[in-house]
Parts: sequence; C-alpha cells; structure tokens
Amino acid sequence: MKRLLLGAVGLVAMSIAAPALAADLPVYSKTPAMIPVAYDWSGFYVGANGGWGTERRCFDSITAAGAFIAADGCHTTSGGVAGGQIGYRLQSNSWVFGFEFQGDWANLRGSNVSVLAPANTNRSRMDAFGLFTGQAGYAFNTALIYLKGGAAVVADRNDILAGGVVAATSAGDNRWGGTVGAGVEFSFAPNWSAAFEYDHLFIANNNTTFTSTTTGLAVGSDRIRGDADIATVRINYRWGGPVIAKY
Repeated sequence: MKRLLLGAVGLVAMSIAAPALAADLPVYSKTPAMIPVAYDWSGFYVGANGGWGTERRCFDSITAAGAFIAADGCHTTSGGVAGGQIGYRLQSNSWVFGFEFQGDWANLRGSNVSVLAPANTNRSRMDAFGLFTGQAGYAFNTALIYLKGGAAVVADRNDILAGGVVAATSAGDNRWGGTVGAGVEFSFAPNWSAAFEYDHLFIANNNTTFTSTTTGLAVGSDRIRGDADIATVRINYRWGGPVIAKY
C-alpha cells in the first residue's frame, strides 16, 4: 500500500514539472532561415553610352623618311561622344570577370596656329573610336566596381588650313593603341543597370603625309601624337544571369 502511494505521488510530481521543463528547452526548426537575395552579374548585356572626351594632339614636322625636323605645336580637341557596348560577365562569389566591345561616334575638335608657318593652322578631330577590353571587378550585391583594359582604335582626321580654308589634308587616319579604365555600376531593376566609366586611350604615333586639296600632291609630312581621355554615363540591359536566393 505504501509503495502504491509513493508511486502515485511521483507521477503527480512529474506531471507538474514536465511543462516547466519543456518551456526551458530550445526550439528547433527544420526550415533554414533565408539569407537576403543576392544579385548575380553573370550574363550577356547590351547598352548605350554618352559623355565627353578630350584628346591631346601634337604635330611634329618630319622628312618623307620619318626623321624629325621640328615641333609644330600642340592643341587639345574636345567634344561629345555617344555609342553602344555589348559584353559578357561571369560572377564567382563576389568577383566578376568579363569582356566587352564598345563603339562610339565622336565629335572632338581642336586646332593651333602652326609654329613653323604662322600663316597656317593645324586642325584635327576624332570622328569615332572602338574599345576591345577585358574586365575584372568586385560586386557588393547590386553595386559593382571594375577595372578594364585592352585595345583601342580611333578614327582621326587632320588638316592644314590657310586663310581659314583647308589647304591640305591627311584624309582619314585610323590609329591603334591600348586603353585602361575603371567604372562603378549599380543595378536599379532586376535586369537593368547604370554606370559611370572613365577610359584613357594610349594612341600610337602616326606618320602622316598631307596632300594638297587642289593638286592632290604631297605637300609635307608630320608625326601626329597624343592620347585621349573619355568619360561616359552608361545604361545596360542584362540577360542570362538570374537573381539567386541563397540559403
């Protein structure tokens, strides 16, 4: 009888203590917590750009064989640029790598009075340029900072004016060189982004023969040299890289 009574008392005590013990136990959930959505910069993109550029242009008089004679002065061309770009990016963790082609129309213009023949004016302009570059960047979710570098080509035209009229021209001068640049880009919609970019173009020296606009005969040769700086605002549309929810 005494054992039966003790057993009953023990059961009552356990039933009273069980809810209190259960309240102290940690709660485990089988469903993992979701980390905020991460933007993925991977995929192809196409876009447009516009901005401003400057180019330093120096004329050095040379012989037909290319030997230096004397400097003939320098000037800075400046003007607007506009065009488009297409490329591809691949993101690995926070690192982003890619390649891009950019082609722009340009309206850079400038001139200086000839040092060797003050009655004449040396005039030059950049009509277009193209950039073929690789990219490496670091993403902070929807923000991306990147560096780029590769090859550049520019379409130049150089003239000699006498009395304000073109007396001799080099026609078109397409010159190759290199480029380095940097940019910062922000995504403002799932597939849309906007960026600001700066590029410096290292343009190779070019030995140019000027021909008379009246006779078509060669009237002299100059070595034309100088680099360019381009700043643009860009907008891109990307496809092929989804927004991924990470757990």
